[in-house]
Amino acid sequence: MELTQASVNDLLTRLGPGPRHLRLPDDVDPQDVTDLLGDRFGAPRTLVLDGFTDPTVDESSGAALLVPFEGRAVTIRAWAYGDQWVGAGTARDAEGIERPVLAVARRRVPQPLAVAPGEDVDWVERLVAITGWTRPARRPDTDWTQTESRLGTALPADYKRMVETFGDGAFDAYLGLFQEPWADRGDGGPLVWAGTEHEDRYGWRADGDDPDRWPVLVRSFDGEDLVLDCGAAEFVCRVLVDPHHPYTMARYFDTHWFMSYRDAG
Repeated sequence: MELTQASVNDLLTRLGPGPRHLRLPDDVDPQDVTDLLGDRFGAPRTLVLDGFTDPTVDESSGAALLVPFEGRAVTIRAWAYGDQWVGAGTARDAEGIERPVLAVARRRVPQPLAVAPGEDVDWVERLVAITGWTRPARRPDTDWTQTESRLGTALPADYKRMVETFGDGAFDAYLGLFQEPWADRGDGGPLVWAGTEHEDRYGWRADGDDPDRWPVLVRSFDGEDLVLDCGAAEFVCRVLVDPHHPYTMARYFDTHWFMSYRDAG
């Protein structure tokens, strides 16, 4: 069987929303399946390796994928993709022979945008829920003191937490999170912290001495600026899921993920 993104997509469509699993033809290399899914959904989480299940695996990290294998999974890697878990690897059949498999299961996704009056929202945590991010923090030891010294200013706390949590990569493989902001159009321009493949740039209008109160400034590819009264993490959340946001991606994607550019390790 020749594996391509199209053929993997056909297999996932055949499985539907799940929970279901499919034994793949024996000539399929499980690593090829993992690589293709990784190209699409980013770095996976390893649920089972050499027959041993990660003891921290639970409902929030894809445990539903393992149910059909009844303890016979050999290696299973998992991706969170909106309201679905996708898993690939190998499992032993009834005769004890290791076979390549593909699995899907439903995933419960919290509502990300409901905000009660006066609620102190943790937008980074909501972003983790929206994307199904289950990997360990990618850059927990970032030296922000050095970075802020180079830039000559403190940076918003939610942006720093996004970088520490997700690291180098892009939301929906489209909205790239920069690991260090940079000034657009010289020293007088906004500090840019993210951008898209369409050359839109997302930065801050640095009003006042409290960076946590800086509004987001969007500079589109045609040079037009729009200021939005929110922080960086809230901005990304709303871009992903709010269909009424001026830069929404909810019209194009029903599910959302973070594609890491770094090796999963």
